[in-house]
Amino acid sequence: MHTRKKGRAKSHKPKTPGSYAWMTADKNEILNVIERLVKEGKKKAEIGRILRDEYGVPTASVLYEKSLGDVLKENHWESKYPDDLMALIQKAVGLKEHLKKNPRDKANKIKHVHVESKIKRLVKYYRGHQLPADWKYDPDEAALLVK
Repeated sequence: MHTRKKGRAKSHKPKTPGSYAWMTADKNEILNVIERLVKEGKKKAEIGRILRDEYGVPTASVLYEKSLGDVLKENHWESKYPDDLMALIQKAVGLKEHLKKNPRDKANKIKHVHVESKIKRLVKYYRGHQLPADWKYDPDEAALLVK
């Protein structure tokens, strides 16, 4: 694990669209599927997995020559907050509710502190780009975002 040049061999997806000759998906058809999945409330990772498993689309970049995130942004379907940030906020809210019921659970108190510090680091990273410049993490308001 800590040595050089070991464990590098792995398979890679082909980069050129011509190498996916077996794919029968149509751009408009897949765009309609993406729209339906967004309206159902699916996240980007879930949409990509569904496209791969059920529709045989290995990656959105094969069809659209851009990432799935760019396709969502172009059609104004992207969520207001980043998916990874929302997942951490959901975890923090769940831990907070757990700690209200179990106030002596010291291990989860520490985990709650770790999750909140990850949230604050991500907010600092996204602030000004995907989050407003004056947005700050407040645990009470974050619980309202998740629900």
